[in-house]
Amino acid sequence: MIICASVSSYAQNKHNWLSFRGNSSLTGITDANVPKAPKLLWSFKTGDAIKSSPIISNGNIFVGSNDGKLYAISTKGELKWTFDAKISVEASPLYLDGCVYFGALDGEFYCLNATSGEVKWKYTTDGQISGAASWFYDKTSKQKKILIGSYDFNLHCIDAKSGKRQWKYESDNYINGAASCNGEIAVFGGCDGFLHQVDVKTGKLKNKLDIATYIASSVALDGNQAYFGNHDGEFFCVDFVQNQVKWKKEGAISYLASPAVSADQVIIGAENRQVYCFDKASGKIQWQFKTKNKIEASSVIAGNSVVIGAGDGRIYVLDRKTGTKIWSYEIGRAIVGTPAVVEGMIVVACMDGSVYAFGEK
Repeated sequence: MIICASVSSYAQNKHNWLSFRGNSSLTGITDANVPKAPKLLWSFKTGDAIKSSPIISNGNIFVGSNDGKLYAISTKGELKWTFDAKISVEASPLYLDGCVYFGALDGEFYCLNATSGEVKWKYTTDGQISGAASWFYDKTSKQKKILIGSYDFNLHCIDAKSGKRQWKYESDNYINGAASCNGEIAVFGGCDGFLHQVDVKTGKLKNKLDIATYIASSVALDGNQAYFGNHDGEFFCVDFVQNQVKWKKEGAISYLASPAVSADQVIIGAENRQVYCFDKASGKIQWQFKTKNKIEASSVIAGNSVVIGAGDGRIYVLDRKTGTKIWSYEIGRAIVGTPAVVEGMIVVACMDGSVYAFGEK
């Protein structure tokens, strides 16, 4: 698991949030401290609704919009550059080694220079891309590789520098979410109702588990466990080495969000308006918090706080141990993406087409 550690540590920096869920294991956790009483610092308006989740690297924010553009904005709210993909960008971008990687709804996948926004390469899939990219380090070639799922049923592995395909693995239906990776295997749930394990060296199936209904969200990996929810409102902890369900909880209507995983807790929002905190080992519910509308957005664990947006148009900060609300701010339109949380700042994108930054004034 040495590669797992190196992948996670690359992303786990409290001053940066470099990908959809903060790291390639998609655990949605950071050491950053959330301000005790955040204030709205600024907002930035794009041309249409935003489903994409923002990322933050070296003082710059990158986010897609349904207006067809990817935006680079400073953490002071100033536009740096835009790139026009000419069709909605719902997927969250990925920052890696000075480049920004993202897919669009026409199936095109781009690598841009993060400083200038210029295209370095483009890769074409045969279906829309709604999920974020992830990456791993290939020990054999000593190169970094990108993983991206598409509605062409395939998980694509691409060389990060050249944009050349390394392999593709075909599932039996659309791939909506991001693939999680520990450096050895990629794990994702598909609309075919299976949890897939793919060997990242070969692109060959290592194992799959029948979950019986489609999995729209992304899977978080921690140790030998995979955590995810499905469209029927069931939440799973799967031992992917044994390829069997360790525990399962029912009753949430539907899960579109992805879980955040700490040393002892798993936290996720559901379409029944509830935020659930499960005991990581047993699946017992430690606490619940009810919002005023369905939750599609994924939560972030930041120290002793949980940051999550909801369909009620609010961004919440909850106490991680008790689920008690510490703070909330009403934007007024649904939030469906993951907040980007760095030291002293929360950045969230909203369906009103704006990016909002909160922190201490």
